[in-house]
Amino acid sequence: MKKQQLAPLVLFSLTLILSLIHSTTAAAATSGNHNITRILAKHPGFSTFNHYLTITHLADEINRRQTITILAIDNAAMSSLLDKHLSITTLKNVLSLHVLVDYFGAKKLHQITDGTTLVSSMFQATGSAAGTAGYVNITNLKGGKVGFGAEDNDGLHSYYVKSVEELPYVISVLQISNPLSSADAEAPTAAPSDIDLIGIMSKQGCQSFADLLRVSKALPTFKESVDGGLTVFCPTDTAVSGFSAKYKNLTDSQKVSLLLYHGVPVYQSLQMLKSNNGVMNTLATEGHNKYDFTVQNDGEDVNLETKVNTANIVGTLIDQDPFVVYKISKVLMPRELFKGVKEEKDLAPAESPKAAKSKAKKKKAAPAADEDADSPADGPDADADSDDQKAADNENGVNGLNQGLRFIMVFFSLFIGALVL
Repeated sequence: MKKQQLAPLVLFSLTLILSLIHSTTAAAATSGNHNITRILAKHPGFSTFNHYLTITHLADEINRRQTITILAIDNAAMSSLLDKHLSITTLKNVLSLHVLVDYFGAKKLHQITDGTTLVSSMFQATGSAAGTAGYVNITNLKGGKVGFGAEDNDGLHSYYVKSVEELPYVISVLQISNPLSSADAEAPTAAPSDIDLIGIMSKQGCQSFADLLRVSKALPTFKESVDGGLTVFCPTDTAVSGFSAKYKNLTDSQKVSLLLYHGVPVYQSLQMLKSNNGVMNTLATEGHNKYDFTVQNDGEDVNLETKVNTANIVGTLIDQDPFVVYKISKVLMPRELFKGVKEEKDLAPAESPKAAKSKAKKKKAAPAADEDADSPADGPDADADSDDQKAADNENGVNGLNQGLRFIMVFFSLFIGALVL
């Protein structure tokens, strides 16, 4: 092939390669995780705002969401809010009003249809706001100014200052001049110790565990721990029913220890549990009595592993920092009480060679799981296949980038080889 003919082909190929690289990296950037704490850490002027997002655990909730806008307040503006001496729970309500569950970049602010719009905030999403009190009014004013105001507070009391950081259609951090003021958000909230722990569990599928706790000497310890931070793992009614025979065989003091084993004396949001895997002490931990278990996430699933059995979190009953209750699939069995019991997986009937072979085939065929994604799960391997698929889904962003780059490299190698020939 003549050099004159090669030139257009080389130019076209290089253009195609650059286009593929751009689209692949852009997709990876869009699908990547964001971290509001790291974003604001690059801007010292928002250190106080950043600190209280962490203290109230709003940062964890922000990091779990996409298509979100943070109305950030600088240190001077935060001082005026802190002068009100709000409790942490009330301050969380006020700050959650500054987190909009929609994306607004600087450009979009000046393109608002009809010049004004109402946007739902995270405070509205909690269900704590009365009516539409958790909505924020955004108005595009004359001269390029944009005003903000809580829906339950007449007028616009804060204004757009600048864009701090934007990841289009994922997260936008905008500075506003003053804190948003809302009578509903600033209303005093019930102290955590006033929360009816037994009532909450009874109404949401944990009646049996609540009944055990209600008549136990373990209940005062749970109540006393709420203010300082408490995470409760509540077995489902089905799990408690299946465990009732073992529970009856325990002494009174052992029953107390078992119930305390389901409480952790610190607040742990779901995001914190996913990112802070490891050994966790419980309310039953004392001196040489470890009574601990290991938190281990498997994709999006969070497992609690004792030396006897493994339970997983199947739902959240309440998450109101510093207090959170999760529903779990099994009663946690501490090794201190069940030393002679083998792990549950060892107690299961051994599979036949044929079944084991079938299991191996399933795992080998895992890459084609998408074809049966909608088929009902059955058999002992259904959960394993589901976990494999979830883990694969979590890695889609990275794998997509790697596959795209590998494709580009192979394509380029073949192209160069063709030129040499």
